[in-house]
Amino acid sequence: MSRHPGRQEMEEVLARRHGREVQERIGRAVVGIMGLGGLGSSVAVALVRIGIGKLLLADYDAVELSNLNRQYYFADQIGLPKTVALRDTLLRINPHVCLETIHERLTEERIPLLFKGVDVLVECFDDPVMKPAALRAALTGLKGVAYVGASGMAGFGDNNRIVTRRLYPRVYLVGDEESEVGPNQGLMAPRVGIAAHHQANQVLRLLLGVDG
Repeated sequence: MSRHPGRQEMEEVLARRHGREVQERIGRAVVGIMGLGGLGSSVAVALVRIGIGKLLLADYDAVELSNLNRQYYFADQIGLPKTVALRDTLLRINPHVCLETIHERLTEERIPLLFKGVDVLVECFDDPVMKPAALRAALTGLKGVAYVGASGMAGFGDNNRIVTRRLYPRVYLVGDEESEVGPNQGLMAPRVGIAAHHQANQVLRLLLGVDG
């Protein structure tokens, strides 16, 4: 028979794995994720696995069959809102994590209102128009909030072309900044996953004060 471990038990295991002081800081953190596709769903899973305190998960879309090639969803979740499907998956990993879902199409004007109070905001949009819009919203409307964006991860190019670059203090961009979707160069799980875990690790470094 399966058993759900209690909150204290899970926190103690994570503290032994990661170090108690590190885990306490992770457990107090609040992170917002804009877009729950290939990047966002994998970033969320990585952060929940390390014991993040709270996630704000934002997307307006539903799970489709075409998402399963790279996004952290399952065939039996097709048709569900991504916010609902990902919430259910994350709670299977850690039933005690605090999750807030935002089921709406984000705009530059709404982002500062919805993500006020987060420690780090992660941009995971597929829409290229929303990438600069989200950065503008964060820089002008979310003073003091760290930011991790992404650009360029299509295809099956060199792993090591995916890098994390500092744009401004506490603002980072992940990707090769040039690989776009095109003929024979789609978004595929391996390279998208590399970028997503770059983003998740950069979130962690910001939360722990390693990078500023």
